[in-house]
Amino acid sequence: MPVKPVKVGIIGAGMISYTYLENLINTFGIIEVAGISDLIEEKARARARQFGVPVLTNEQIYNDPEIEIVVNLTFPLAHHQVSIDALRAGKNVYCEKIMGINCREAREIYDLAKEKGLRFGQAPDTFLGGALQTARKLLDSGFIGEPVMAQAMVVRGYRLTGAADEPLRFVYFAGGSMPYDMGGYYIHALVSLLGPVRRVTGFSRIYREKRQYENPRHPKYKTTVDYTEPSAMLGSLEFHNGCLANLTTVGDCYLPEIPRVEIYGTQGTLICPDPNYYGGPVLLCRSPGGKPYEIPLTHGYIAALRENNVIPGNDAEEADKWARSCRGLGVADMAWAIRNKRPHRCSAEMGLHTVEIICGIIQSGKDGNTFTLSSKPERPAPLPAGYVTGGSVDEACLDN
Repeated sequence: MPVKPVKVGIIGAGMISYTYLENLINTFGIIEVAGISDLIEEKARARARQFGVPVLTNEQIYNDPEIEIVVNLTFPLAHHQVSIDALRAGKNVYCEKIMGINCREAREIYDLAKEKGLRFGQAPDTFLGGALQTARKLLDSGFIGEPVMAQAMVVRGYRLTGAADEPLRFVYFAGGSMPYDMGGYYIHALVSLLGPVRRVTGFSRIYREKRQYENPRHPKYKTTVDYTEPSAMLGSLEFHNGCLANLTTVGDCYLPEIPRVEIYGTQGTLICPDPNYYGGPVLLCRSPGGKPYEIPLTHGYIAALRENNVIPGNDAEEADKWARSCRGLGVADMAWAIRNKRPHRCSAEMGLHTVEIICGIIQSGKDGNTFTLSSKPERPAPLPAGYVTGGSVDEACLDN
């Protein structure tokens, strides 16, 4: 018997809404997109024309009894209010990163969802992609023995160099600085592989409190923007399973991005690809001094599925930007979880844990103390192996 699709309403028609709409409409049969809204109505209309969905208001989404999930793709500073409003309206919520710009906001969302018996899901969902699920299978199967140490590092250069029509990037605001913008990908990867974190310590710093537009063609050239959030963070993590880890996020460098997630065990080393993506090479080394070997992926969902990834009426540049994205996988997993009455993998507990880890490292740098976390999420269940294409038939891997 066919499973009844789960209706979702999308709030936020910004850049990332493209890949969500592409995948929720064309990849996952469990999802029916009821419509999209945005504070700037023309942005919502543009996306609606691209994907053939209705334009709605937030209130219409909240008041539609058939919509079961609100997908919150708003600006990070708006995440908290939209999530709270949706939960108060009786909707399950899936939110883009990050859950809240501080522990207080994240905890308020978490407590409200629990009070109302609703689900809250939290991006990033890249740990459900083929690469990190393959890494999870290798780890769980004992290929590196007992995990002893892990390292996660991302180095980027965030600069105000945009073209004249480019708005200020959200990474210069609370909730969008380097630890929050990219740190969540690495924390979710580590927690999905190693389980919850017990204690953290570390340092963070704002290297330049004022940023200046560098592009002479930009109308704000040489004007400054205040940067109030840490642009560099170094944290030490102690997991409940005894493994230790370093977490490094840097947004002030002029080097290309340097993504790294490595886990060192008593019998081998596991090298994972950039957790900002769903695919990429998974490398395993089991001999002392030997070279790592690339392991064939055991899971699917590594890239967008549409052949050439171009939607009629859309320019190829935007499609190409999201060619390696399966964003929306976490929404689909939540939808299947609703139908099958099981826990969803991108859980509220995991989202809260991520915020608390970041806030704990920052607090540790301020007071010099080790920060013990109050949250302890369950390690999300792995996806079953063997569903390697991520296609329509392989959606059955979520039906469990």
